[in-house]
Amino acid sequence: MIFVMRMLTTLIATLAFLGALLGTAAFAQQPGRDHGAGLLMPFKQNLQEALREGLSKSPVQALSACRVEAPKIAEGLSQEGIRVGRTSHRLRNPANRSPEWVRPILEAYLANPSSRTPRSLSLPEGRTGYVEPILMQSLCLTCHGQSLDSNVAAELERLYPEDEAVGFEVGELRGVFWVEFPTTDDTP
Repeated sequence: MIFVMRMLTTLIATLAFLGALLGTAAFAQQPGRDHGAGLLMPFKQNLQEALREGLSKSPVQALSACRVEAPKIAEGLSQEGIRVGRTSHRLRNPANRSPEWVRPILEAYLANPSSRTPRSLSLPEGRTGYVEPILMQSLCLTCHGQSLDSNVAAELERLYPEDEAVGFEVGELRGVFWVEFPTTDDTP
């Protein structure tokens, strides 16, 4: 019995490894994936840092960080033909509308929750696009959850009277990070 259990465990581990390997191989074949992920990393890190700093003061300060700091971070990283941003199917800030090329990817993530791996694609005019899903985490519930603090709700109503970005649960798709950049011969 122990031998059978070990064999079954080994088989399951091998199948999981092969599945991950095959999924990674398909993912690795996308043009510019590694480069796009690298370009997007500072945006994600700086935004998370600004949000954590804001939340350490108050949830209302986190809203300010998201409203004021996120565009500054994106603008600072959007240079030399690189454009960085975030968007959602349920926008809070209308200024975060997605570029046309991002919409089909966002719709695909919504249509198939089991397939939310980052994606890259070739764009016209020698450019590459890269998209990563944003999944709700417990930290995000403060400003995007189903039950909001009254001060947060009042500030959201003041700043974003047409806000659609509330009512989420942990694990749901909140939106996507995206980056667009020039394709070069050495783009991995």
